[in-house]
Amino acid sequence: MYSLPLKKIALPLCALALSELPPSLFGVQFPREEFAQSAQDAKPLASAQDPSAAAPAIPSGKPRLSQELQITGDSTWLDTGIDVQAGEHIVFEASGTMRYADQPADATPGGLTRGFKDLLRNLPFNGAGRGAVIGRIGDAESSQPFLIGAKHDLISPIAGRLSLGINQLSSETGEGTYTVHIDIFSPEAAAVLFVAKPVESIPGVDAELFSKIPRRISDKAGNPGDMVNFLIIGSQDAMEKVFTAAGWVKVDADVTSTILHGILESISKESYLTMPMSPLYLFGRQQDYGWAHAEPLSVVASRNHLRIWKAPFEVLGRTLWVGAATHDIGFERDQRNNGVTHKIDPNIDLEREYVEKTLVSTGLVAEVAHVLPANPMQEAKTATGGSFHSNGKVLVLSLGEAEPKK
Repeated sequence: MYSLPLKKIALPLCALALSELPPSLFGVQFPREEFAQSAQDAKPLASAQDPSAAAPAIPSGKPRLSQELQITGDSTWLDTGIDVQAGEHIVFEASGTMRYADQPADATPGGLTRGFKDLLRNLPFNGAGRGAVIGRIGDAESSQPFLIGAKHDLISPIAGRLSLGINQLSSETGEGTYTVHIDIFSPEAAAVLFVAKPVESIPGVDAELFSKIPRRISDKAGNPGDMVNFLIIGSQDAMEKVFTAAGWVKVDADVTSTILHGILESISKESYLTMPMSPLYLFGRQQDYGWAHAEPLSVVASRNHLRIWKAPFEVLGRTLWVGAATHDIGFERDQRNNGVTHKIDPNIDLEREYVEKTLVSTGLVAEVAHVLPANPMQEAKTATGGSFHSNGKVLVLSLGEAEPKK
């Protein structure tokens, strides 16, 4: 949540052409020559599901299922009717073309080259061009789309229904057909994958632990804010890996770096999801990490986001991360200074559930528990004056690791 005075609300940076940028933006001065030089050096960020990453070796045995399906341009997603199991190896091969009325060339399964105009399109998978063949496994609300392109193979991190899609707006229609051949191989015996197990309790997560964790985070002045509503047990590497694999992105820590970073990412044709969060406090310090999930361009008004702190104590020798997650749904008046701040969905349990769904979908979570601490937080106001309510339960995720790491 970031609070801005009324006169300083800006349009999304990616909607502006470089030539239209003023010399001063949010009161931060940047020379135009520096913009130009930085633009030349800018590189697109690697996607959490980068198709150029090393693919697993394709099994030599017979697939348990082989199927060929067709996708037409009049729909964004196609339910394949195929239920995939966690750890199964899926191999895709796609062919065909797709034509869009405003494009001189046909799209292939790899998608069209993205231009500046595409920054205004909110595509299902922003890391690929319009018209690309994409896929997803599991719940449509929380599963992360991935690029299939002409050929792709992956190890499914979760069990769920497989869907195929075309990387286009839900409101637009392409003319043409893609044919996708799918081979699914059974999990290999040596595969290391975790299927999140719901449990009543997790060792070390007890009344004594909760007595050390404040119920709420606060602003710099000490005004109580969002509720602490989730805990993660696991090393720093495991924590960063699970968020990245689930499609969350790290949030910029300050406004100055955000402005330049936003401009460079726009030039690099990557949607900018890392609008800054204001610093809030727990254990006497600002958040160690901010993570956000958002649709391109709608990020200014709406995004799922959270702050996370490394606890100054451990759980049975493992690192503990303490977090507060909320869902921005618009703007409201900041009652501390009459500025404008993000308004959160008052039912914050929905955001806790969203965090659970997205992280569990990675195959990196071993155990999941919902714990009701003594004197649970159930209704209150944020530091900016917005109200929220909850059933008071705290989500606890134990990450799967080969062995506990300190």
